[in-house]
Formats: sequence, C-alpha cells, structure tokens
Amino acid sequence: MIYSTATVPVNPEGETTLTRAQVWAGLELKARDARLFLPPGLCTRCDVVEESATHFVREATIGGADLREIVTLEPESKVTFFQATGPREGAIVNELFEGPDGTLQLRFYCYLGLRGREPNGPEERAEQAQFDGETGYKAALMSTLKRTRELLAEGRL
Repeated sequence: MIYSTATVPVNPEGETTLTRAQVWAGLELKARDARLFLPPGLCTRCDVVEESATHFVREATIGGADLREIVTLEPESKVTFFQATGPREGAIVNELFEGPDGTLQLRFYCYLGLRGREPNGPEERAEQAQFDGETGYKAALMSTLKRTRELLAEGRL
C-alpha cells in the first residue's frame, strides 16, 4: 500500500495572493482537464465522460497509462479521485483548508495500491519513493498553485 502526503501554503511570501475561491476554481478545472496543469505531453487525453449531481467520471491518458477516475467535489474544500481503472487502485485527494494559524493550505494525500503487483513489493516501494521525492506531489501542489496564478493573470479563471 502506498500512502503519501504533502502540504504547502497557498500564499507564501512574495507570491500573488489567492483566495479560497480562486484556488478552488483551479482545483476544479484541473480535475476536469489535467492537461492544463501537468507538464506538456504528460497528459495527452482528459475527458469528462459522465456527470451527475454527486460526481463525474473522467477518462485520461497520463504518463502513457489509460485510466478512468470517479471524481467527487466538496466545494471549496476537497477533490477526491477514485481510481476505477488504470495502473493504480485507491484514492487521491486534494484538500484546501486553513491551518492552525488561519493561513490557507493545500494538501495532497493518497492511499493507493498497484494493480497486479505484490503489495509493498519493489514496484510499490519505488512509487512511494517517487511520490515522496523532490519531484513528487509536493512539487505537483506548487505547480498547481503556480498554474492557477497564471490562469488568473490571463483572465481564464
């Protein structure tokens, strides 16, 4: 089982201040079309194929892997991606919250397994190390906030 978590401040010193609503708009847009937020070429397809009052389903190709995710939105709070098909099974969560000091924080956490692989085997340990490393999910959170600021500045958010 892979468990990873990372938390970053939304508004570090020197950055354009984002409101909760602006960050939420970015998170929702990323959930609907990851291509706008991931490095060029990493996500080659991202389509919402079903939508209901409680969730939507997206199909994507990320890093060459086809996947289907059930996505739930808790407005201005949490986006959860349930891995329905693809190389992983489990859930990935992006959560927007206020820290103890009242500052806005963005947290990523996941509970995942790799389909068809030995639990806690070498593949899962390698993926765990990647998630927790310098280019892992902490970097992804920072990239999401950077892209949100860019889209806001362009008037696209």
